[in-house]
Amino acid sequence: MNKIILSCVFFVLSISFNFAQRIPADTIKTNDGTIIIQPITHGSFVLQWNNMTIYVDPYGGADLYKGIAVPDLILITDIHGDHTDVKTLADIDTKKATFIVPPAVAEMLKTDYESQLEIVKNGEMSVHGEIFINTIPMYNLPKEENSKHPKGRGNGYFINLGGKAIYISGDTEDIKEMRALKDIDIAFVCMNLPYTMDIKQAASAVLEFEPKIVYPYHYRGNPDMSDTQAFKKLVNDKNNKIEVRLRDWYKK
Repeated sequence: MNKIILSCVFFVLSISFNFAQRIPADTIKTNDGTIIIQPITHGSFVLQWNNMTIYVDPYGGADLYKGIAVPDLILITDIHGDHTDVKTLADIDTKKATFIVPPAVAEMLKTDYESQLEIVKNGEMSVHGEIFINTIPMYNLPKEENSKHPKGRGNGYFINLGGKAIYISGDTEDIKEMRALKDIDIAFVCMNLPYTMDIKQAASAVLEFEPKIVYPYHYRGNPDMSDTQAFKKLVNDKNNKIEVRLRDWYKK
């Protein structure tokens, strides 16, 4: 009996420890419900809205997702292991999830998840009840087939939740498709070298498409992390109406 009690206590403490270590969630009110934004790590986060839970690029191990509702939708941007993390996918509960993925990711996942895959290419739309998801390109500049992220392989995503427009950059540079965005409420913008872009490129693009809120994410590069404080200054020195939300995506 004592062993059972001790095991239960250890389980509760371990869950509580994970909650304590998790980056605090943000809430954003919409015309129809509240969006909860839960940063996880690197390029991964969870969106919750009106009893729908969306995992974006689940990565880093199942422990990071303890206590979070199981996903209804899983958005994956690219084939690289920090976006298509097959071990994390295997260890979290994905039984009721629909995977929104580009064709190259579908090839990687079809053996285990074929019946759950919805394949969308750049420029296509996916609709799930009141959730509208558009895909836009993400790629390196200059456009070369042998680049780390060639145009057409991965997806950036544009989601509408309760009238709030959310942009997820995926792995990209300051491409024309990003700069042409309009009326974005919340943007998740990557910045890490040598894989995507530096903070100057990211700031320049953000100043052009002017989201109301921007989260720098996916900012650990090789070997260092991008200077997100400097990114914030670059943006707010020219436009202090853009809210730059800095979060510790690599919290341990």
